[in-house]
Amino acid sequence: MDNLAVLSLLAIAPIVVVGVLLAGFRWPAKYAMPVGYVVTVIIAMSVWKMNPTAVAAATIEGLVVAITLLYIVFGALLLLSTVIASGAMSTIRAGFNSISPDRRVQAIIIGWLFGSFIEGASGFGTPAAVVAPLMLALGFPAMAAVMVGLIIQSTPVSFGAVGTPMIVGVGNGLAGDPGVEAREAELGLTHMEYVAQIASQVSVIHAIAGLLIPLLISVFLTGFFGERRSFAEGLKIWPFAIYASVAMTVPYVAVAFLAGPEFPSLIGGLIGLALVMFTSSKGFLMPKEIFEFGPRASWEERWIGSVDADHLEDITRRKMGIKTAWAPYVIIAVLLLATRLIEPLTNALRADAPWVTIPVENILGTGISTNWQWIYSPGTVFIVTVLITYALHRMNGDQIRRTWTVAGKQILGTAVALLFALPLVRILIRSGPEFTESTLASMPVTLAEGAAAVAGANWPLLSPWIGALGAFVAGSNTVSNLTFSLFQFSTGTEIGVAQETVVATQAIGGAGGNPVAIHNIVAASATVGLLGREGDLIRKTALITAYYCLVAGGVGYLMIYGFTLTGIVYAVVVLALIVGVVLWMLNREKSLPPVGASSRG
Repeated sequence: MDNLAVLSLLAIAPIVVVGVLLAGFRWPAKYAMPVGYVVTVIIAMSVWKMNPTAVAAATIEGLVVAITLLYIVFGALLLLSTVIASGAMSTIRAGFNSISPDRRVQAIIIGWLFGSFIEGASGFGTPAAVVAPLMLALGFPAMAAVMVGLIIQSTPVSFGAVGTPMIVGVGNGLAGDPGVEAREAELGLTHMEYVAQIASQVSVIHAIAGLLIPLLISVFLTGFFGERRSFAEGLKIWPFAIYASVAMTVPYVAVAFLAGPEFPSLIGGLIGLALVMFTSSKGFLMPKEIFEFGPRASWEERWIGSVDADHLEDITRRKMGIKTAWAPYVIIAVLLLATRLIEPLTNALRADAPWVTIPVENILGTGISTNWQWIYSPGTVFIVTVLITYALHRMNGDQIRRTWTVAGKQILGTAVALLFALPLVRILIRSGPEFTESTLASMPVTLAEGAAAVAGANWPLLSPWIGALGAFVAGSNTVSNLTFSLFQFSTGTEIGVAQETVVATQAIGGAGGNPVAIHNIVAASATVGLLGREGDLIRKTALITAYYCLVAGGVGYLMIYGFTLTGIVYAVVVLALIVGVVLWMLNREKSLPPVGASSRG
């Protein structure tokens, strides 16, 4: 079969099946992912002629990757149960309430700013694993906490894990291609200088698209989880939300231009967090009307997870100072920074020694290999932090045993979905010619080629969606960039435009797709006991991904072509959509009963 349109439809079929089951029928991921896996195997073997042995090897590879992810999730769950059982969370909650009891403000400070810093230090889904449990313990509905943790995995993601999506994803994705090397020679740049130039464009597009992310966090909180379901209540703190956005993105862009792709999210998040925490404590731009969720009894059952922070509180806990209470999160930040930035330590933790890295090589003789750098994993950072916290918070034996018991029970619920999701992903990625009896490109690349054939010169408008597709499938901006960067570069060459800008829109889309990545959603949900509600979350976070890709496509198009008629029309349509949504929110507010957010002076 060589019909590109038909092949593209078949390539996207497993993704459509999973999406319909999750978002359309609200199936739990533990049921939807096995069905998606079966559909993927059938299409891979019957159309792409993938070898049964390669299918089995890719499945095993996926299982190994799933175990590494479960390890991170378990560490996050263990940390949550520890800081709650020790009483630290009570102190942290009081500290945030002293800055502002407003849930919108708390979500922006914890999610957008603290989450961006954690993303810059670690990446790979760690922010949601830290942010969601923290907000749950502060009194957020579990679904709201996960939603915020997923939404913020957009703007900072391209520079997460000390720049890995750019350095490894784009850098390795473009390495060695003659066309790329010719372009680098034309510009007089080395390969890494070329990657840094792409990264600087990425930072600018992210800053524009990310400008509204804190405001969207606020709007989604009030509209989906507020007592009145009023989106307009979220819009009311727009000065603070825009300020918090700029406080992170201005240093973020500056660092990208001045220091390269390693530190924009890390330094931008840290500067923004310090600045906004300080000014907020002085009352700067703080809302006069305080938004709070309605009484817990009024919450929808689907918002509530199986992790009950109130029930985990230890009645024998001692009072502790704010510094001691926050110590576990400070330790996490320090350990993540040390293990990622101190090169001799990083090299030691990522060495090939058996006790450092567990290799899984040449699976079933196919050449497919992977490994688990378990000491370097954020999961190990979580567990080491927990052990230190036991001593620091002087927890007794019963408390310690309870934290492991709680975390162990919680991790079991997420295993099924991930143990099918990751093999599905690996089969899609491994369906290229080297593992099949056909000459077809892998399913994700085939789908991208089909989209490019339809778009032609307007490809920059669609290129972010391919990046988002890669992130949705692989759950990783890095993998999306590895898979599609060269394809995007080649498409840019084909249509005669600046290839680096097209690649930049790929990286933006890969970040914007993280909020809908299945295994990100499953992993984040597991940290608050919200398994089975993945479809509800996708319905919300898909709006963020759509917004991100629409804006990134428009900005990228304007950067390439300038203000052409097509670009102006596209920009007007997107702006009209945004204005229309805002007007709808305000109109919806007028029709609501007068039982709004409480005022606390």
